[in-house]
Amino acid sequence: MTENKKFTTVSFFNSRLTSVISIALVLFLLGLIFLMGLMGDTLSRFVKENITFSVVLKDNIREAEVKRMQKRLEAEPFIKSAEYISKEQASKELEEELGERPETFLGFNPLQASLEVKLNSEYANPDSLQLIEKKIKTYTNVSELLYRKDMMEIVNDNMKRIGIILLTLAVVLMIISFVLISNTIRLLIYSKRFLIHTMKLVGATPGFIRRPFMIYNMVSGLFAAILAILMLMGALYYLQQELSGFIDLLNTDALLLVFAAVLILGIMLSLIATFFAVNKYLRMGVDKLYYI
Repeated sequence: MTENKKFTTVSFFNSRLTSVISIALVLFLLGLIFLMGLMGDTLSRFVKENITFSVVLKDNIREAEVKRMQKRLEAEPFIKSAEYISKEQASKELEEELGERPETFLGFNPLQASLEVKLNSEYANPDSLQLIEKKIKTYTNVSELLYRKDMMEIVNDNMKRIGIILLTLAVVLMIISFVLISNTIRLLIYSKRFLIHTMKLVGATPGFIRRPFMIYNMVSGLFAAILAILMLMGALYYLQQELSGFIDLLNTDALLLVFAAVLILGIMLSLIATFFAVNKYLRMGVDKLYYI
């Protein structure tokens, strides 16, 4: 009797451990997709906010006017920063690139002073750029605007593609996750199908029969989610060691959001899968219990 009880306890522990690990692995993959999505969004903002365009100024502009214009531009909602590049500074930068100052072979500095402008990410798209260009050209001291319109379009198109791919992966993985978790829980409940039928025979309501299974698998889902979060933390630590600065792509709020999503999904998917699995055996006749 004692040996049978011990065997049952070990078997129960092993089945629960297998269930928790299976669900945790699925949640870990989901968490990775969420992290990739958030990193893609952060990377998109970083790239967009580091694409610069030059506001070329007229030759006769005074420095005091430049300062006023710079302050006006920085006050605009679409501008992240505006850095003044004088003719002399532009000449030095060109010398660093070419190894020779333009004055040495031209006899004068052909470069013009400019403001190197960076946009806020939400305005870094072709449609907004047209409006921004019109707005900046209304400034009297602006000679012309120089920027790579094709690069802006390429960046936006690529980011949209990446977003669609990640969203598709997330949806597909969510469906796969539900199926895998549902099958794992169904196997656990399968061994209790006769107990469910017996409870029906003695008059137990569906809610009363369902409750202990829901609580049991909710706790399993919680343990699985915690394990998945620990695995994600381990993966992030490893990546940070291998790729310095990797963690900077994710802020604390984003990480907490992913961990919260994994925790909620672990519990909710387990509860939903348990509900459907128990209902299957509640509706099943006694003759079918022997042949499934």
